Amino acid sequence: MSDIAQAPLRRFSGDALVEDTGPTGMVTLRGTLRSGAILSAVQGALGLGVPAVRRVESGPRGAVLWMSPDELMLVCPVAEAAGIADSIAEKLAGEHFLALDLSSARSRFRISGAGARDVLAKGAPVDLSPATFGVGELRRTRLGSVAVAFWCTGPDMFELICFRSVADHVYDWLCLAARPGGRVGLY
Repeated sequence: MSDIAQAPLRRFSGDALVEDTGPTGMVTLRGTLRSGAILSAVQGALGLGVPAVRRVESGPRGAVLWMSPDELMLVCPVAEAAGIADSIAEKLAGEHFLALDLSSARSRFRISGAGARDVLAKGAPVDLSPATFGVGELRRTRLGSVAVAFWCTGPDMFELICFRSVADHVYDWLCLAARPGGRVGLY
């Protein structure tokens, strides 16, 4: 993996706090998710299981995100991503799979505070009510016109990933949606 060019970490405080979390390790794993070999490889990589549909499994070493019926995203410290991808590839030798370190292709943001749900709801066609979208829920969707995935990590806290090529746009969009006085009050 190439070195990730890192701009200064950004932070905006308004109706919600928007933070650039900096370089994050992200390993995509594609294959038959119910296969014993994949279950074992994921467990060995982060000590976590394969999450249910549209869910996230989190632990002290990272998180496993359900991305599609045949795809997981393993989120970990950036320095560990290449080793995790290599370890998974070794464990799955002979299986039909793909394991790639995509850390340099994605950016990650944290949206938190009482207005966090409203900020995301302004651009994502997702029911974000606490009863429907609680801790551990994940959606791949659009934020405005950009493909993103986000998940709930706490009562008023979300993590969001997007392609690095649109990260500036996503950050600006989130900050605009979080400007003081713009809270919709849905949640």
